[in-house]
Amino acid sequence: MQFTIHADGGSRGNPGSAGAGAMIRDHLGNSVASVSQFLGTRTNNYAEYEAVILAFETLAKLLKGKTSTVEVTVKMDSQLVVKQMKGEYKVKHPVLKEQKARLAQVAAAFGLVTFTHVFREENSDADALANEAMDRGTQ
Repeated sequence: MQFTIHADGGSRGNPGSAGAGAMIRDHLGNSVASVSQFLGTRTNNYAEYEAVILAFETLAKLLKGKTSTVEVTVKMDSQLVVKQMKGEYKVKHPVLKEQKARLAQVAAAFGLVTFTHVFREENSDADALANEAMDRGTQ
């Protein structure tokens, strides 16, 4: 089985009102689940990581834990998260070290995971879900 996660996080104020959004699609491009969660006051980078973590947790629940043979491609417009997860950038901030460790842990349950940078235009569904979450939190 193959899935694609489009993930995005944002913060209005950085740190500020933060939200995470993700769209999970099957190999045919059909939406199988989405995530939109308000995160409170957080940084943009924290929210970017949290969006992917929440997506992996959601996918694991959908698959009832049978994830070891599942291939997942993560697409996001955060070059920082993509390059940190690929090992191209070091993680220096203590909170982001925790976020990276959490993400590595949830992703490890899956067979093959790849991280790919995409431009914002290619991530519009996840961006909208993150913005919806931020809007809910500021109302």
